[in-house]
Amino acid sequence: MASKAIVGEKVGMTQIWDEDNRVIPVTVLRVTPCRVVQVKTSDNDGYSALQVTFGQKAPDKLNQPQAGHFAKAGVEPGKRLVELRLDDVSDYQVGQELGVELLGSGEFVDVTSVSKGKGFAGVMKRHGFAGQRASHGAHRVHRKPGSIGQCATPARVFRGKKMAGRMGGNKVTTQNLEVVRSDAEQGVLLIKGSVPGPRGATVVVRNAVKKPSTGGES
Repeated sequence: MASKAIVGEKVGMTQIWDEDNRVIPVTVLRVTPCRVVQVKTSDNDGYSALQVTFGQKAPDKLNQPQAGHFAKAGVEPGKRLVELRLDDVSDYQVGQELGVELLGSGEFVDVTSVSKGKGFAGVMKRHGFAGQRASHGAHRVHRKPGSIGQCATPARVFRGKKMAGRMGGNKVTTQNLEVVRSDAEQGVLLIKGSVPGPRGATVVVRNAVKKPSTGGES
């Protein structure tokens, strides 16, 4: 499990150049300082995590349970509550702010967000099926999945069968992405490569739990 994490908002993608004048595609995350609302421990809650909020939200926009939760913690209400699962939360306390400075350039991180919803999709787009043959008697079945099960036995389709359906809109984690730049003054985090989710998506960034492979002898 991770030892540190922050929450950011996806701005979009751009590119920068390194010292060798090589282009690097990066995803820009806007990181507003997060305020700790609740510290969950293994003794009290069965697991260790931080419940944080970010941004500002008018008190009259909150329902009574939300208003009471923020009032009990003595923390200014934010846009939403996000839980960050961490190994050790003993160094954190309610009201503490977590900023982009937690992550430095060159670190590897895991990012989690909800992927773009793409609507109803067939099996070729959704699961990468090859489709049916393009000739020799194939009649308007070129993008269909083919057989989905047996007839008399078991006389049903097994749960989880790969078929057409709604694509995207799932919680996705991309591991071992490199932090190219961490700008505390502007509250911006540049991560190499693409990050799941559309523009404006809430992204949870944790330090990588698996070290990326550096290659070796084959």
